[in-house]
Amino acid sequence: MATSATDITGAAPPAALSAEKENTMRVFVTGASGWIGSAAVDELLADGHEVVGLARSDSSAAALERRGAVVRRGDLDDLEGLRAGAADADAVVHLANKHDWSDLAASNRAERRAVETVLGELEGSGRPFLLASGLAGLANGRLSTEADRSPHSGPEAPRGGTEALALEFADRGVRTVSLRFAPTVHGTGDQGFVAVIAAVAREKGVSAWIGNGSARWPAVHRSDAGRLVADALVAATPGLVLHAAAEEGVSTRAIAEALGDSLGLPSTSVAPADAGAHFGWIGGFFGQDMPASSEATLRLLGWSPSGPTLLDDIAGGAYSAA
Repeated sequence: MATSATDITGAAPPAALSAEKENTMRVFVTGASGWIGSAAVDELLADGHEVVGLARSDSSAAALERRGAVVRRGDLDDLEGLRAGAADADAVVHLANKHDWSDLAASNRAERRAVETVLGELEGSGRPFLLASGLAGLANGRLSTEADRSPHSGPEAPRGGTEALALEFADRGVRTVSLRFAPTVHGTGDQGFVAVIAAVAREKGVSAWIGNGSARWPAVHRSDAGRLVADALVAATPGLVLHAAAEEGVSTRAIAEALGDSLGLPSTSVAPADAGAHFGWIGGFFGQDMPASSEATLRLLGWSPSGPTLLDDIAGGAYSAA
């Protein structure tokens, strides 16, 4: 059985992490030109690692080269390319996902196949494998911790159940690390969930929350998420679970009111029964209460989030432009 986070949080104090940073690696990164990936690549390069980034387009390849990374062309469907990239690396950081909201089943299948391929190559090697996972749906209605096991298991589960799959390999010679990112990794240029909620507000002419707006979302700034990835690489221990959440829970009412102020729109409540009609597909998601602790992560890594808060980013205009 994989080691739980509560068993390993004292395994490597910050002083030990500083010493380990002298041991640089060749790191294969999928999603290297993405929102989180590009921030992580910058941090990995700053730590002296050699980064090989997966790129599926000319523009992504050029962006990686400008950052100082080596480019491997391919995508999540190129299983032989993924296997070769893993074989040629000291560690793998998997941050890519198709995020095709029109066909989530296909996205989940692609994610499962990609992770199975990489794990098959790394099995028995003792090399680190860092996997992007999420805090959404982990423990709705209460504060989740790193000790919580993911409820998503099996090929048909969200993201193909890849967190559970990867953690199984902690006993099979892979230093698996699950990186559970907050549902909003925010900042200027973000096109994720908060940007979608802002777009709905522009379309409807009102910035809304659901019910009494007490549902809470954890949040982390993009720069802090990138730093966490780099710190997690040197702390990699089989079965390690980390929470990328600088804020435990920002109320959805506070998010909606901040967006309304930023966009110059009124703010109001939408009844839960009307959430789907008002928000579309993101309505069910925006109403989820999913606060998350990162106490064990902070203690283990000495990670010190310093980026703007979510509400500061919204007030600063990060989501004002269409």
